[in-house]
Amino acid sequence: MKRSLLIILLCLFAFACQAQKAPRFKVIAIYENGGNHIEYSKVAKVWLDKLAADSNFTVDYITNTDTIDSAFLSKYQLFIQLDFPPYSWNDKAVKAFEQYINEDRGGWIGFHHATLLGEFDGFQMWPWFHQFMGQVRFKNYIPGFAKGQVNVGDKAHPVMKGIPSCFWIQKEEWYTYDKSPRPNVKVLASVDENTYTPASDVKMGDHPVIWTNPAVKARNVYIFMGHSPVLFDDANYKRLFSNAIFWAATKK
Repeated sequence: MKRSLLIILLCLFAFACQAQKAPRFKVIAIYENGGNHIEYSKVAKVWLDKLAADSNFTVDYITNTDTIDSAFLSKYQLFIQLDFPPYSWNDKAVKAFEQYINEDRGGWIGFHHATLLGEFDGFQMWPWFHQFMGQVRFKNYIPGFAKGQVNVGDKAHPVMKGIPSCFWIQKEEWYTYDKSPRPNVKVLASVDENTYTPASDVKMGDHPVIWTNPAVKARNVYIFMGHSPVLFDDANYKRLFSNAIFWAATKK
């Protein structure tokens, strides 16, 4: 009797240990393995891996869309687009990603390069992604970089939890678009172009830099800032990134 009880207790303990180790959710992150954004992505990976280990989730990485299909994406509750553009995706990946977002099969966080929308490198603009990002088209950027103040417009949103009403980004190339996405998305924060240091003539007026598109089923948030690795020296940026992960990985 005692032996049977001991076996049962050991089984329960093993089950409890296994359950404790099971990840809360799984993340797939895509990044360009080269180019101007590789240093950001290298530091982002180190930071992401530590956050995942500390918070009991997992992150896998890919550097192209070759493996993306519905079966592949079904393994993940969150898709992070780390400085990977919305072009050069193969047809299978395009279809699977659209389905993933449209049917709320998982959440999405996009950074920086995700709004490089237009005709680039011989590729046509992805119409669905154009709608997804608030119907903006890339227009210009500040190649020499500038410091800028970001003003929070929706303090109540979970992505902005613990973020001050305004905070500084020390180094960014600040894209401009053909128009503001505001009429088509929910803007969470904007950059004040008058605070650019050094000053720049590359401006667009109303300049959202963090937004979400409530028109699609999946939780999603776009965060423009994502070029320089120095961003990970900023506590506010890391808090923003972390908030976005835990919000977007949870279904509505």
